[in-house]
Formats: sequence, structure tokens, C-alpha cells
Amino acid sequence: MSDWKERLGMVYSTNPDFQYTTSEQEETTTLSPEKQNLRVWLDRKQRGGKVVTLVKGFVGTEADLAELGRMLKSKCGVGGSAKDGEIIIQGDHRDRVTELLLKAGYKCKKAGG
Repeated sequence: MSDWKERLGMVYSTNPDFQYTTSEQEETTTLSPEKQNLRVWLDRKQRGGKVVTLVKGFVGTEADLAELGRMLKSKCGVGGSAKDGEIIIQGDHRDRVTELLLKAGYKCKKAGG
């Protein structure tokens, strides 16, 4: 199935062997929890003085990242988001998040401050 919006710049090719290619990037496969190397940070920058717990270093699909973020948010009882390879948990929950990740089989460390 081709997406016609990707071809808006293309008019016509006289080459009979022409293959239209899009610049789609392949999504990385998710590493198993024991192969993940996660870092748990505390961050205040550009958040209006609010403190958040950041989980960085996740290697995998956005869906798996969102699922891990959903689990952490529900166990901590707070909001947050998961995108671009990092999970944001509202508030200072470094100890709880580290404990949950270790219990789930992930390798993780508290980093930064």
C-alpha cells in the first residue's frame, strides 16, 4: 500500500525500471529487558520549576516504550509521557522507578541529580 502524500513532489518518470522509494525509517526492534541499560534521572529544566523523573536509554519500538511508561505511571500513581526513547514521570520517584524496573528484569541505575 503506497501513501499518495509521499509522492506529491513526483510528476512522471520515463524510466521503465523506476522504483519510487520513500524515506521511511525502520523502527528498531525492542531489546529484551536484561539487555536494556536504563538511566533514571531527576530533571527540573524547562518545566516551570516542577520536578520530573526521566528514564533514558530505552532501545525499542514506541509501542513498547509506551507500555513500559504506562506501567511505571500506574505503579507510581502519577501522570507522565513516553516518547523519543525516554519516559517522563511527574514528581521525584527515582527510588520507586528504579525498584520497579529492577523487579521487571531491566538493568538500570540512578544517574544525575
